[in-house]
Amino acid sequence: MADPAVAGIGSFIGTSGNSTVNQGRIFISLKPLSERKLATGLVVERLRTALKAIPGFNVFMIPTRDVRVGGRSSKSQYQFTLWSPEVEDLQHWTPIVLQRARAIADSAGLTDVTTDREQGGLQADVVIDRAAAARLCVAVQDIDNALNDAFAQRQISTYYTQRNQYRVVLEIDPLFQRDPTDLSRIYVQASAAPRPSASATSAATSTAAAPGCAGTPVSAAPASGSLTAGNTASANNNTGVVSGAALNQVPLSAVAHFRRSTAPLVVNHQGQFPAVTITYNLKPGIGIEEASASVIKAVNDLHMPDTVHADFAGDVKAFAATVNAQPWLILAALIAVYIVLGVLYESLAHPLTIISTLPSAGLGALLALLISGTELTVIAFIGIILLIGIVKKNGIMMVDFALDGERERGLSPERAIHEACLERFRPILMTTMAALLGAVPLMLAVGPGAELRRPLGITIIGGLVVSQALTLYTTPVIYLLLDRLHRRLGGAAGQHSFAAKAGRRAHRERSFALRGVAGGSGE
Repeated sequence: MADPAVAGIGSFIGTSGNSTVNQGRIFISLKPLSERKLATGLVVERLRTALKAIPGFNVFMIPTRDVRVGGRSSKSQYQFTLWSPEVEDLQHWTPIVLQRARAIADSAGLTDVTTDREQGGLQADVVIDRAAAARLCVAVQDIDNALNDAFAQRQISTYYTQRNQYRVVLEIDPLFQRDPTDLSRIYVQASAAPRPSASATSAATSTAAAPGCAGTPVSAAPASGSLTAGNTASANNNTGVVSGAALNQVPLSAVAHFRRSTAPLVVNHQGQFPAVTITYNLKPGIGIEEASASVIKAVNDLHMPDTVHADFAGDVKAFAATVNAQPWLILAALIAVYIVLGVLYESLAHPLTIISTLPSAGLGALLALLISGTELTVIAFIGIILLIGIVKKNGIMMVDFALDGERERGLSPERAIHEACLERFRPILMTTMAALLGAVPLMLAVGPGAELRRPLGITIIGGLVVSQALTLYTTPVIYLLLDRLHRRLGGAAGQHSFAAKAGRRAHRERSFALRGVAGGSGE
């Protein structure tokens, strides 16, 4: 039964990044949010539960994200990589780590725990009996040449015609390539010197004969359909060579035995080292940092050897780098703002008054995200950075007006900041409402990409509401505290400078008054 939230699907197998043909990708297009009434994560969880009931078919679902930080493609969204210069250690510890990750899946909030290590490939091992090979004058290189001719599709010649050219490829009949038992049909050219009668038609081998083997041809009758290495001549001129066989050939089964085993379908690398990636998704309501801490603790409890290295990759690695860089980014923004304001007001204290308005905006943004149940994503963090530029204008308006009152009209700090609050209230409210209403469409966004824009609107609105409510009360208090601290540190020199400025201001006002009186008497 089709899921009511699904609009359409598309699929392909064995291409576009899939290493093997036993894997495929299905792209599921969901209906608009207004029709399905469910978030993407809830739809994915419902589909995951339904598809688990299909026997012999493993499904791993990844919600498509507008901003994908990690560049890796995997079966699940988050990756944990094991790599080692020793392949044996990697093959030994990978199943143990995978089992441990699946054991903590319920408690850590993990799901779809899997790995890119596909160990189901069938492999046939040719184990050479070197004693028997030496006794029958067969070199290891002869065995390698025989297998190469049989299975490697080696090009041995090119046939040219008037218009085209055709490559001649050497291999055994495909009927004898289906089972490891067909290896018994392969014959190996021994290193013994051929008879003189066969020297004209037998291919020469570059491998030196084993000691005591020269001139000691071994007779062996090949099975039908077999291919021999080092001899491609046909029977003619009574050379003693039958089709595809010579008198000095040895069955491969006489110098080697065969065994079946399993091998990985693909061997991935991280840098130059073999690597295996364990991937997982998170259940709804589980944070990346919390899940990552659980995985790290579980792996550390295994006490793996130093040759096996484990670290996060993809989205988790990018998230950790982003989290570590966020405090430095905020600090750099605050320093830049402080330097610009310090140059503007020619003071080290007043920029602190303006910057003091920013914590209330950050608090409001975090409270808005908490109330709405929205994660602190990269887009939400961008909204917090934007608040630094939007909210500081409240402090600039009040501090600039108060400083003008002190310097130009000789008002006391208390009187100047009080008038600033009264006179600048409407401009502050106007600019705040303009920015807040501009963010409302982002918060109420619907349609494609709404999940990306909504955290930006929520952070802006929450930060502006809280900062508007607190700025008119906190900024005057901080302004007066810093002014008193500045005067106390400046001492008498600061008071003398303030009195001199007030005297010069009064002198200018008297000169303007006298000039106006003189102009009136002249009329």
